[in-house]
Amino acid sequence: MAFLFVLSVGLIAGTISGIVGTGSSIMLMPVLVYAYGPKEAVPIMAVASVMANFSRILAWWREVDWRACAAYSVTGIPAAALGARTLLALPSHAVDLTIGIFLIAMVPVRHWLARHDLKANLWHLAIGGAIIGYLTGIVVSTGPLSVPLFLFYGLSKGAFLATEAASSLGLYFAKSVTFERFGALTGEVFVKGLIAGGSLMSGAFIAKRFVLHLKPEMFRLLMDAIMVAAGLSMLWNAAQSP
Repeated sequence: MAFLFVLSVGLIAGTISGIVGTGSSIMLMPVLVYAYGPKEAVPIMAVASVMANFSRILAWWREVDWRACAAYSVTGIPAAALGARTLLALPSHAVDLTIGIFLIAMVPVRHWLARHDLKANLWHLAIGGAIIGYLTGIVVSTGPLSVPLFLFYGLSKGAFLATEAASSLGLYFAKSVTFERFGALTGEVFVKGLIAGGSLMSGAFIAKRFVLHLKPEMFRLLMDAIMVAAGLSMLWNAAQSP
């Protein structure tokens, strides 16, 4: 039953993420924690995130802004590896607590960013890549931070989805490699990640037809609800830990 639940939520999460550019990790992570525990769920989600971002790149390949991707990734990839190593030193209780607080806190932060008509250039993407990359290594998803950064750079719709996915791909790959190097990504965990990632990939291709029809206000409400619900779920798991 847990396996079917992961697949079902993964398909839904992949579809929503394919529409709004983020959210798959936020939705799926509490389910993985419930099914496999926080220490195993994090590397599973890292593998699944690699596959989810790769599917968005395939869906929007011609739209990728490779200059923006390179600027973000050159600092973000090593920072993500460092963050993942930091995560492995934390106890399971702290992992749940950190992720839960981060997700809920990002709701007001995202609204603050949305109220300011900020502009970003390649240097801003490089600085943001370092900061967001490190946080990506520690928490399950930093989409609420990376999404506005790429929007401020001037990307939209397919170009935004493709470039954000291409930039995030390197970060999650570095995170996965770090987990494997330090023994957290075993063969069994990798297979679970492939299964979860397969459901996310399917959702990304389903989502493509809906991208042009999503209203901005619906996007905001959807993201707020997902982040608060997932954050509360992670805090609940932390409260139940001994």
